[in-house]
Amino acid sequence: MPVTLPAQAQAPSFSVDEFRNALGMFATGVTIVTARAANGKLVGLTANSFNSVSLDPPLVLWSLALSASSMPAISAGSHYTVNILAANQKALAQRFATKNIDRWADVAFTEGLSGAPVLVGAAASFECFNRSRYDEGDHIIFVGEVERCTHNVGASPLLYHGGRFYTEHPL
Repeated sequence: MPVTLPAQAQAPSFSVDEFRNALGMFATGVTIVTARAANGKLVGLTANSFNSVSLDPPLVLWSLALSASSMPAISAGSHYTVNILAANQKALAQRFATKNIDRWADVAFTEGLSGAPVLVGAAASFECFNRSRYDEGDHIIFVGEVERCTHNVGASPLLYHGGRFYTEHPL
């Protein structure tokens, strides 16, 4: 017997807080996405919505809330860097998640290929061309074509789970 599929999703049976708490059960790495705005101003934000898309061509994705103050600079810019944080960079993750402060005060970085900052000490960095964007819900999904990547062999990653920071421990 054929199954008739609905034309659209059913309304959620849970609250926004319940959804956020359930998502928090997925352990993720922590990144800081950095860019240089057209006026030269440095932009950076903490994000844990990052993953690989393709090896050939090399593509990664991450998402940003439409309401983010960095949205105009990121969406208009041609390049950004996704910096995967090392376990000893918890304070940096917290700083770049805080509003209304100078996030860049005393932060060590090098100039990337396109001018987007590459954070010193990151476990890995992906310098990306801002290839495409997809509007979905209250976020934009950014797909970056990686032009250069680096990694620190043996670096322990900073992890985020259930609203807290961790580092890995082999099982």
